[in-house]
Amino acid sequence: MIYLGADHGGYELKEEIKRHLKEEGTGFEDLGTYSKEPVDYPDYAFAVADKVASSKPGDFGVLVCTTATGTCIAANKVRGIRAAVGYSEDVIRRARNDTDANVLCLGGGAMNHNEAIKGVDVFLKTPFSNAERHVRRINKIKAREES
Repeated sequence: MIYLGADHGGYELKEEIKRHLKEEGTGFEDLGTYSKEPVDYPDYAFAVADKVASSKPGDFGVLVCTTATGTCIAANKVRGIRAAVGYSEDVIRRARNDTDANVLCLGGGAMNHNEAIKGVDVFLKTPFSNAERHVRRINKIKAREES
């Protein structure tokens, strides 16, 4: 399951991502916002992050705000979330491969829908490497999160 969320600055891009996921037959749940009316991004970041944190492995979140920064900061406040700002296919691939990111944050004002859709596809298709050095680093993050 893919959980989607956006504020007003990311609404249009979220809608494009939804259309793409639907065309691909990928299951998703849209947690809002549902218009371009001004809203507070933390509400949607927390909703998506809470769903991902309590879901099974292989479920992911995609958040969109104007820059991706705000939603990324908010999502990372939820235990178990490793949200990453994705601004290129390589960065997105490394976010999954190296850090096992489970939430992708995109900037609705920073990228066009073709770039975003390619990024989402890369995010969803890239597995975590499970390389010892990456596992060790993620475990350090988890330990800090638990303290």
